[in-house]
Amino acid sequence: MSSVFANTSSVTVLQGEYRVSNSPSVMFTTVLGSCISACLYDAESGIGGMNHFLLPSTNADNGKNARYGVHAMELLINGVLKKGAIRSRLRAKVFGGAKMSVNLSDIGLSNADFVQRFLRDEGISCVSSSIGGTSARRVRFHPVTGNAQQTRVANDRRLGEQERAAAKPAPTKEDVGAVMLF
Repeated sequence: MSSVFANTSSVTVLQGEYRVSNSPSVMFTTVLGSCISACLYDAESGIGGMNHFLLPSTNADNGKNARYGVHAMELLINGVLKKGAIRSRLRAKVFGGAKMSVNLSDIGLSNADFVQRFLRDEGISCVSSSIGGTSARRVRFHPVTGNAQQTRVANDRRLGEQERAAAKPAPTKEDVGAVMLF
């Protein structure tokens, strides 16, 4: 699966963003702590996308901000459908939702619960996930094939404000640099 990522250009998906593509030469990447990234794809039509949201929901902005789960998921689903994906063929891979500090509420768990419930309610099959734990993750996703890689990271300056503010426990030796394929 690593060869899928070899000849691709990387597009970073930041907090509150989503990206959709049908180009075999594009790969999406993001770094997550307690945030969630949902990766949707229709492998038959070769269309997929990735989002990165911070919180499951909010009353602010009537929920119309991609930093919040409901709007982020709706934007992603509509984005891949507008590109030509077929809803009944959509599959999901979900990452993130780590508990980044014992002193903070477990927003990661709330995020993970939200995305799993949302996908189930929308009838979209989640074929794999890596959620929870206490380590940040770097995720790479190839939208055309649906292939994904995850690397756990101890401390990354690209983490968002929420993740940087949390005191990160040191990951185990097995966590650092381990690449997992999904």
